[in-house]
Amino acid sequence: MLTHRRGHGIASAMFGALLLSIGQLGDPPVLRVFVRSMAVTLAIFAIAGLGVWWGMQALLANWIGWGASGLAAAFAIFVTALALWLLFRAVAMAVLGLFADGVVAAVEARHYPAALATAHPLSFAAGLALGARAAARVVAVNIAMLPVYIVLLATGIGTAAAFFLVNAWLLGRDLGDMVASRHLRGDALAAWRRRTRGERFLLGLGGTMLFVVPIVALAAPILGAAMATHLYHRKSA
Repeated sequence: MLTHRRGHGIASAMFGALLLSIGQLGDPPVLRVFVRSMAVTLAIFAIAGLGVWWGMQALLANWIGWGASGLAAAFAIFVTALALWLLFRAVAMAVLGLFADGVVAAVEARHYPAALATAHPLSFAAGLALGARAAARVVAVNIAMLPVYIVLLATGIGTAAAFFLVNAWLLGRDLGDMVASRHLRGDALAAWRRRTRGERFLLGLGGTMLFVVPIVALAAPILGAAMATHLYHRKSA
């Protein structure tokens, strides 16, 4: 009964945090972070797509000569679309690490001004390191899980379920760290991570669900950071 009540309370807190986060999407500081992070994220994929096109065009020109540009363009579009589907979450979260402090500060300014007054804003270098670690973790863990994903293909839905759960765990960790790192250091941060494993996993589940919804996925990093801020401060309180 106690566990059921706790789970219900966490789910209610998650839903409340989502509603508050949606309500703040129009705030100028949040909009600025959204525009900047999306511009950088999409620019990364565009540059990668251009690189694929240039490389394939040079390769095909030596093989078939005519039509190389068109075939290379079609291949580049296919690869870029596939990369967006598979890697958007990892790249978007890595880029958000550069700007997430602005979202967290905006949420704290409106809802938790006392916490904002004692926060330690992350520097550009710290944000870059946070995002780079998050992206490296996503790639490394999913590569390590490849044998499991392949084995689970026989179950029909096992691979998708495992991929979803693994990336929810990773996302919850990353989002939680974006907020907690402004307020905790060293042993205190490690203790907070141990205390909030369940909450961060549920946060990751919610954020991962947002990433799989078309259009909504574009705002998922911002919403995730805002939700993490609400959940951190409510847990602290």
